[in-house]
Amino acid sequence: MTTSIFNSDCRRFNGFLSSLRGTKQSPGNYYDRDMAGLYIHVPFCVKRCVYCDFFSHTQMRYKESYLSAVVEEMAMRRDYLAGETLETVYFGGGTPSTLTAAEWEQIFEAIYRLFPVGETAEITLEANPDDMTPAYVSSLRRLPFNRISMGVQSFRDEDLRFLCRRHTARQATEAVGLCRENGYGNLSIDLMYGLPGQTAALWEQNLEEALRLDIVHLSAYHLTYEEGTRLYRMKEAGHVRPVDEELSLSLFTMLTTRLKDAGYLHYEISSFARPGFLSRHNSAYWTGKKYLGIGPSAHSYDTGSRQWNVSSLQHYIKGIQKKVPCIETELLNIHNKYNEYILTRLRTCRGISLSYILTNFGEEKYNYCIMQAKRLVDTGFLRQEGDKLLLSGKGIFVSDGLMCDLLWVDSYTKHGV
Repeated sequence: MTTSIFNSDCRRFNGFLSSLRGTKQSPGNYYDRDMAGLYIHVPFCVKRCVYCDFFSHTQMRYKESYLSAVVEEMAMRRDYLAGETLETVYFGGGTPSTLTAAEWEQIFEAIYRLFPVGETAEITLEANPDDMTPAYVSSLRRLPFNRISMGVQSFRDEDLRFLCRRHTARQATEAVGLCRENGYGNLSIDLMYGLPGQTAALWEQNLEEALRLDIVHLSAYHLTYEEGTRLYRMKEAGHVRPVDEELSLSLFTMLTTRLKDAGYLHYEISSFARPGFLSRHNSAYWTGKKYLGIGPSAHSYDTGSRQWNVSSLQHYIKGIQKKVPCIETELLNIHNKYNEYILTRLRTCRGISLSYILTNFGEEKYNYCIMQAKRLVDTGFLRQEGDKLLLSGKGIFVSDGLMCDLLWVDSYTKHGV
């Protein structure tokens, strides 16, 4: 399979993955239970980070119209999940912590009026550390949030200035303390590695600070140079140089080894959690559960199709006001579903089930998957445990290429997908 085919599939799939990023849930059942999720995209940012290619908007004057549109879209699309109870609600961005407590009350009133919400639903707020002031965190206590995910990225001020983050390292550690003082023990942070000039020693300092704070969930992402971002332009102009592959692998190996030794479960390529604190919402994405996406650029999935809202705040608002939402839909055939199964399940510690492929996608794809996987197993990039195919330690770092090898080519060449 060619890289271009894989990249084409991933571009179609990237919006879904970009939505990724509780109440306790045991590792044994969070994959298997029936559940539905609600994702609400809050696009507002005070300023854009140098690396960010997610849809965001710095014009706060649109907040009132946005909030009205979100409430109206939920009313218009309340039947999308066919009455299933919401077991997860996730507010991503952008920077959701730019909304006030009063604005959150407006959104939650609509959610609980329009949808059945489970008593133990995981409800996550993405936040920037500098927004988490004593007054703001205290104001959140009267709201249903029970999980906070903070975009820390680094505990070094030099890194934060380079990334154009708004907060300082001290604000990040203070925000963790404030959350704990206000009863938010289910706390996740994002870290970033592979920054220009980063050394193994500097990355180790970041990890040690996270471990010192005893965070129950951590996501770590390698810095990427996405076309259209300021960081990409800096690279093209020669102002920054990406770290080499050898160092990247070393940093990733340090990440996985250090967190495993500290008792974290590496349950998804970029995600680590203490037992009982896996992200239920993100896990639902990776295991094919239904979810409804509300807001500009948000994606939805009902097992038979994917939908996505327009990535324009003004067009999104106008479409909702005219009761003609700007939504595109892709109906999924068996080829799409097989490829999405590979793309999502291979990311996780559950891996790919060969018997599931045989039952749900047929003998042809079952035989194809086994044939394609054999070389990867023989070379140590995949490992087979009974019915399961899983990424090995060295396979995780090159997972994109491995997924490429397992994707079904003919669905694109013969069917024009």
